[in-house]
Amino acid sequence: MSKSLLERAVSFSARKPLIVLLTGLLLVLGAGFHAAGHFEMTTDTSLLISPDTQWRRNDAAVTAAFPQLNDTIMVVIDGRTPELARDAADRLSAALREDPAHFALVRRPDGGAFFDRTGLMFGSVGDVRAATAKLVEAQPLLGGLAYDPSLRGIANTVATAAGGVADGTNDSSASQLEAPLAGLDQAIAAVLAGRTAHFSWQQLLAPAKGALAPPTRQLILAQPKLNFADLQPGEAAAAAVHAHAARLNLDEARGVSLGITGEIPLADEEFGSIRENIGLVGLLMAAAMLATLWFATRSVKTVIAIVATIAAGLVITLAAGMIAVGRLNLISVAFIPLFVGLGVDFGIQLSVRFNAERRAGTASMAEALENAARALGGPILLAAGAICLALGAFLPTDYIGIAELGIISGIGMIFALMLNVTLLPALLMVLKPAPPASEVGFARAAVVDRWLARNRRGVLLAFAAAMLVSIASLPLVRFDFNFLHMRDPDAPAMRMLRDLMRDPQRTPNTLSVLTPDADAADRLARRLSRLPEVRDAISVSSFVPADQPAKLALIQDASLLLDATLNPLDLAPPDDDAGTIAALRKAAAALHRLETARPGTPGTAAGRLAAGFARLADAPPADRRKAQAVLVDPLAVTLNGIRSALQASEVTRETLPPEIAADWVARDGQALVQIVPAGDSTDNAVLTRFTAAVRRIAPNAVGLPVAAQEGARTVARAFIQAGLLALVLVCLLLFAVLRSLREVAFTMAPVVLSGFLTLGSCVVIGQALNFANIIAFPLLFGVGVAFHIYFVMAWRNGAGDLLQTSLARAVMFSALATGSAFGALWFSDHPGTASMGLILMISLIWTLICALIFEPALLGPQRQPPPERGRCT
Repeated sequence: MSKSLLERAVSFSARKPLIVLLTGLLLVLGAGFHAAGHFEMTTDTSLLISPDTQWRRNDAAVTAAFPQLNDTIMVVIDGRTPELARDAADRLSAALREDPAHFALVRRPDGGAFFDRTGLMFGSVGDVRAATAKLVEAQPLLGGLAYDPSLRGIANTVATAAGGVADGTNDSSASQLEAPLAGLDQAIAAVLAGRTAHFSWQQLLAPAKGALAPPTRQLILAQPKLNFADLQPGEAAAAAVHAHAARLNLDEARGVSLGITGEIPLADEEFGSIRENIGLVGLLMAAAMLATLWFATRSVKTVIAIVATIAAGLVITLAAGMIAVGRLNLISVAFIPLFVGLGVDFGIQLSVRFNAERRAGTASMAEALENAARALGGPILLAAGAICLALGAFLPTDYIGIAELGIISGIGMIFALMLNVTLLPALLMVLKPAPPASEVGFARAAVVDRWLARNRRGVLLAFAAAMLVSIASLPLVRFDFNFLHMRDPDAPAMRMLRDLMRDPQRTPNTLSVLTPDADAADRLARRLSRLPEVRDAISVSSFVPADQPAKLALIQDASLLLDATLNPLDLAPPDDDAGTIAALRKAAAALHRLETARPGTPGTAAGRLAAGFARLADAPPADRRKAQAVLVDPLAVTLNGIRSALQASEVTRETLPPEIAADWVARDGQALVQIVPAGDSTDNAVLTRFTAAVRRIAPNAVGLPVAAQEGARTVARAFIQAGLLALVLVCLLLFAVLRSLREVAFTMAPVVLSGFLTLGSCVVIGQALNFANIIAFPLLFGVGVAFHIYFVMAWRNGAGDLLQTSLARAVMFSALATGSAFGALWFSDHPGTASMGLILMISLIWTLICALIFEPALLGPQRQPPPERGRCT
């Protein structure tokens, strides 16, 4: 009955083409209007996997307890000196807080008033003792600089220190002056030479290594206001960060570099890389598709008809998809290549058979279309039904992205079938393509048919051997669960992320565990920190320094000694250029005396700086202003930092600032533990061991490594479940129609074979499967099932020499059209998309080989057609 309906639809469309075209036009316009008004697409990757999986529920619990930690942008500021980095972070974070249009929340995870006061206490007792001792040793230097924080004051302080060492009246050793003198000389020499100059007082006064070494990197965490209806929902916020940085003159020329990374910029950048050369990829796809269609039909008008039918189907399917699932996601948008690939197949099958009927001398175009429908109605109906069942097999899985793809693509197959038996015949009738001038089939393939008949056993054995080798290689098939490997490694956010991953203290590959309260978090952190796979386990108590009495005693002693030094009652009067020149010359003279009194390395450094000070005194005023900026601006940052650090007081969980405590203890009392991996966090094997070790103790751990690994398991499980279900459903459908287990096996064996050969090829070329390229397999299954149904049904109806038929031509060019068009994805700048194009091309090559070589050999000699009642209807 279905076949009869299909034949009547083609007959009606051929006899009443204008009515069909008008109806189709109205339907396309209505669908287009609905799609334009209701189109919605989300780029939120968290919606791709069912929220009912255990790891997603764990992640949702952490998100609900700490919403401020999600959907963030991380701004990474690197300064040539610690002062430049800190000043840039302070000013930029203040600017972002004043931009509520783009940012809901802005935080400094490693900076701010709390860390300014307590920073010294996070080192060991030995670290604190060394740091305070170094500050006390620098008291003479600090006194002069605090009294007169200007270029004049720096020169006078150097003169006093150099003169004291030269005269032997100062106990400070000459070697202690060597580093400051050399640093000042380099900065002044750069200023006088017109080069960019930077100077750090912190690096002179603080330990060079260890926990208390001043950092040249600062972080800002910003929670942007996102629009997930945009393909790049965080693009406006990222642009705002760069705009504020430009307004504040935070750039390389001023010693500051700024990078942006985080889940939002990475996702935005991913779509940017896809879009970057989408024009070229789209042009290649269109050119390959059109060229293949022309070679298949040898008619421009027929190509126009097929393309118009596909375009109409896409519009209608998009509208239907919006009705069915509400919005597209990152996976379901792949219905486009699925629809085009399978829709092209239906169009080529009908058009090529139409040409064959006309070449055979059918009286009219309408009769040729009716004959084509009569010959292909059963196979196309069966193929469409099998494809719909295969796509629907994803519905029960936890992979929502692919399940919605199955829904939309299944709907698309229905519309593709309907349009190819209505709109396409109507267009052909109106356009009136010329009859083919030559045979439609492949007469030259007779030699191949004969060779296959003679060597059938050898061909089957060769394919069986290839399949066994492929099956044996399955353990070597890799699924790369790391989302980052699908992204452009040279994109800015990705480069920044890789740089962070090399920093063990700031790697994003951490795990988080939600605990009932802060005490439970402390106990878990202590237990996890003992694991060899764990570098550190952080809880809210990690912000309460250990050994506070001993450390505070050291800091308070230093504060008593340095308070008057750092906070003088009187400050020097404002400087002027004449006073600065006089101070520079005075310092030069004192340094020359030091050079004479202390020959060797200290004296050499003093002599160079003396020459530099003398040249600066004789230089134009603009050079002295530049030197003032280079030396005095970081001095203010350093002095303020020392003053804050010496005001440290006891810290308890209760006295932690709310903005810090809120990131670790939720309002309902639940507390968070963050676990940092030991070793190279960019290594998948390291992350796998780290995740397994942590989850043995804390099964509810969440984070990027868990999301990647569990996401991979969910996807793999979904494809295995859907593949088995699709195989069963399609086999049942085929048996219901064909009534022969043997013919069901003839249809499905090449599909399974091509899948194994594709996986084996991936092993040979070293191509791992990932979340992007695995989407090629539904297309492989759909196209493969369709091709083999065509051949098996033609064979069971008495067709022989299959490679010489118009069917072989249609199958070959259908595969080439799909393979060449979507093989163009290989040229995408996006690694995930490129790998998908590669696997699509490989899979379609094997599908075509199995269809044109293995299937005819498997079917064997021509069989007698069954009685009419046994034929497929």
